[in-house]
Amino acid sequence: MIDAEHLISLVRDYNPKTNAKRLSEAYDYGLKMHEGQLRHSGEPYFSHPVAVAAILTEQRLDDATIITALLHDTIEDTKASYGEVARRFGDEVAALVDGVTKLTNLQLSSRETKQAENFRKLFMAMSKDLRVILVKLADRLHNMRTIKSVRAEKQIQKARETMEIYAPLAGRMGMQWMRDELEDLSFKVLNPEARQSIIRRFITLQRESGDVIQRITGDMRIELEKAGIEADVFGRAKKPYSVWRKMQEKDQGFSRLSDIYGFRIITGSEEDCYRALGAIHRRWRAVPGRFKDYISQPKSNGYRSIHTTVSGRDGKRVEVQIRTGQMHDVAETGVAAHWSYRDGVRSENPFAVDPAKWIAGLTEQFDAEEDHEDFLEAVKLEMFSDQVFCFTPKGDVVKLPRGATPIDYAYAIHTRIGSACVGAKVDGIRVPLWTRLKNGQSVEIITAEGQVPQNTWLEIATTGKARAAIRRALREVDRERFVKLGQELARAAFEHVGRKATDKALETAARHLRLAGRRELLARLGSAELTGRDVVQAVYPDLIPEPGDHVPMRRAVIGLSPGQSFERAPCCQPLPGERIVGITFRGKGVVVHAIDCDRLSQYEDQPERWIDLHWHSGTHPAVYGTTLDLTIGNDAGVLGRICTLIGEKKANISNLEFIDRKPDFYRLLINVELRDAEQLHSLMLALEAESDVAAVDRHREKARAHASAS
Repeated sequence: MIDAEHLISLVRDYNPKTNAKRLSEAYDYGLKMHEGQLRHSGEPYFSHPVAVAAILTEQRLDDATIITALLHDTIEDTKASYGEVARRFGDEVAALVDGVTKLTNLQLSSRETKQAENFRKLFMAMSKDLRVILVKLADRLHNMRTIKSVRAEKQIQKARETMEIYAPLAGRMGMQWMRDELEDLSFKVLNPEARQSIIRRFITLQRESGDVIQRITGDMRIELEKAGIEADVFGRAKKPYSVWRKMQEKDQGFSRLSDIYGFRIITGSEEDCYRALGAIHRRWRAVPGRFKDYISQPKSNGYRSIHTTVSGRDGKRVEVQIRTGQMHDVAETGVAAHWSYRDGVRSENPFAVDPAKWIAGLTEQFDAEEDHEDFLEAVKLEMFSDQVFCFTPKGDVVKLPRGATPIDYAYAIHTRIGSACVGAKVDGIRVPLWTRLKNGQSVEIITAEGQVPQNTWLEIATTGKARAAIRRALREVDRERFVKLGQELARAAFEHVGRKATDKALETAARHLRLAGRRELLARLGSAELTGRDVVQAVYPDLIPEPGDHVPMRRAVIGLSPGQSFERAPCCQPLPGERIVGITFRGKGVVVHAIDCDRLSQYEDQPERWIDLHWHSGTHPAVYGTTLDLTIGNDAGVLGRICTLIGEKKANISNLEFIDRKPDFYRLLINVELRDAEQLHSLMLALEAESDVAAVDRHREKARAHASAS
């Protein structure tokens, strides 16, 4: 663990005007608060906050951020309070420490929490002060660097969370070095054999062909000197995970990959960037379609650079990035460049993006999201996206993620244009709406009055904004149908407790559930966003039966080890009373299958993962979802009678989905919540006896031919 003087010297190197006394006080306070605490490795716990602070000094961050790093676990893990931190180190630091604490408590990859809501909180925390996420990213980086001391299951969970959330977020913020390292550290945990194989291949390649990087770097320096350009040239082999991702994307072996080396040219001016590009292209043949000019069209996080790929020695492809020193600073630190210090003052880098504008642009399109799942999907799409730049017929630039289509382009211009889209022209030629747009193309959208979004557009669109707008429009189209269906479901749910679904009762429920009104509540009920139980409970909470002496779900299955959790397999949806077996999964507990489930054949050659289980013999609550496949007559009132019948059998409808519509019959899937297999049998007998029901079966997913076990 580095001492206070060493840490202060790291800060003083880029900020001679740092408040050394304040940094020293923060160091001493953190050391005192964490006294006696140890990490999993056995080291003093305070070594972690100090290491996080040291990582942030590499980005030349301000004193408040460094102090926050030193104290970031005090409010959560020690007797320190928000008030005491504010009194000792000021409101700014206290707010930052509190923000990091709240981020730490967000379970962004948990199945047990509302992941989308937590992502929204993450963005809200970032919008208040982006330095909170800078500390959190450094915290995650150090934890990943020292993850070996954590138990294996926790390593896998943390590595997945890092790969899915923190690494893409670092990349989106322009901190590519951090993204690369986070991905590679996660890769080392999740697939150590593949990573080691790639490293061995690099060693073999270097032994066979010598130091390719040094030779190509030398060649580039010679060409730049000939052109009279002063520049630094650096080369490197790409990270193992980056190589692995290319192998997966291109479905190629290591030996067939060409661009596994990257080179960077740092010039003194923007003009020299383009002169250097000319020198490189004169000496080596440019690879078509692999040129991007992020200097004339910067990324939203401030990133500027010219990217090109050329065929170098022995026909090997190499990627070349060309930028100025100031552009390089932003490329290394991304949005964090806004707080970077040089010689005691915040550096005046003209390319550093304003973090407030950056986060506002990133969150603006999500603010109007009504559906949290839409929000989550949109966030993930945006974090993982690279960009392409297209032009309007007037020459304006439209930024889109890689893989975007004319539908995305239309919605990026305006929601009204997207909804009215009937076709598109790319570079003057009519193209299908599913066409993937490329850099530099000119796009014209053809619209028609009366056009409405189509269901198929959801498969075509890639941006969160477009998909959310399409879903909203489709909801409006289906709204009347959902309202009518919701009325039937509400009537059945209220009759189930001996009450009527009057307009007043529904308005009261809507108000309690914070919805706009009765029709909005019915629409959500009809689209399965709410259940009948939710609506009834909002008005008559006392009429919803309590579990009483029912067997709680956590103790419903017998045969598990102490502390072992379980979940029902969605493929067979086993019910109490049925014979069951468990399959163990790393980091996921036990998945319970019915003994006759088709999916069990996938695990026949892994007997060590099977656990003999059985249901508790007591009375279970009606909370176990089971899906029924019904074919019913297409006549007025039939669906309402079916819903009433299900309610009379003391079963609650939690979801309903039409999967086939014919002039005379409907086929639909109804998810009902039941106590046990006996109640299911009784319900199916009653439905079979109903004259309007042509067929009723229990819906189960079939095993896929090539499914692989996890």
